[in-house]
Order: sequence, then C-alpha cells, then structure tokens
Amino acid sequence: MQHSSFQIRLATPLDVDLIAPLFDAYRQFYEQAADLEGARSFILDRLTRQESHILLAEHDDHALGFIQLYPSFCSILAEPIYLLSDLFVLPVLRKSGAGRALMLEAEQLALANGKARLDLTTAKTNLQAQSLYESLGWQRDEVYYAYTRTPGAACNLGDCEVGEFID
Repeated sequence: MQHSSFQIRLATPLDVDLIAPLFDAYRQFYEQAADLEGARSFILDRLTRQESHILLAEHDDHALGFIQLYPSFCSILAEPIYLLSDLFVLPVLRKSGAGRALMLEAEQLALANGKARLDLTTAKTNLQAQSLYESLGWQRDEVYYAYTRTPGAACNLGDCEVGEFID
C-alpha cells in the first residue's frame, strides 16, 4: 500500500534490523526493559519460522511503525483468525495516518488470507489506540473477560495442584 509520505509492505526476515528498534520501543511502552538484541532475536524467529506476519510502514528506508499478526483459530466459529498482537508507530509520527493505514492493511491481509476475524487487546490506559480502533469500526468486547496466567505461578486462592479435580 502506497501513501503520499510512506508505504506499507509485508516484512521479511531481511527487515529484522528495521523492525527490532520499533519492537523494542513497543515493549518499553508496556514497561519492559530495553533489550534490542532480545527484540531482534524474537522478531527474526517469528519471521523465519513464519509464525507471524509483520506489516511495516516505512519512508525512504526508515521504519515508521509496524503491526504484527499471529495466525490462530476461533473454535466457536470453527474458522481461522488473526490475533493482532502488536501495533506501534514512532511517537513523533502518531496522528500521521500510519497507524490507521497499518490497521486497514491488516484487515486487507485478513480478507486475502480467508480469516474470519481479527482480535486484539490493548491496555485500558491506551486511549489513543482505543480511539483509533473505534474509528475503524472495531468494537470493545462487552461479553467476554480476558484472563492470563503465568505457568507455575503460585495460586492465590489456595492449593491448585495438577489433577486435584480429576476423579
């Protein structure tokens, strides 16, 4: 996709050095420690193993932002979907249209690849992103709660040994 000030294209493993600084900044936005080499390794693994699709917004060989999509499935629909895991645009370029263009291109990629839906989560405090999503017709889920658990973490409500509910 071509815009007057930037273009969007599907990234390849050769783009890892363009994406890694953006991915590192994205993780820092979510209060993770800076780790450029870890970011580079993670992105390179996802791309070389074809475990995700990354759309890259760039201008004159400079990366402006990216979106990362993970192929998944919805059991209820019995259809393939994309998990839109990451969207990041350099702070100085927000409101430039790059985030909107990345989101629209992600939707086109989903349509082209037969995905039934795109799902995403964002921080409750990320009001700017929520405004973008809602302006593009995304709807906040009012039906389901999202839960997360770190494997092996202590239980808060007592003993939760594996197999305790098995007859």
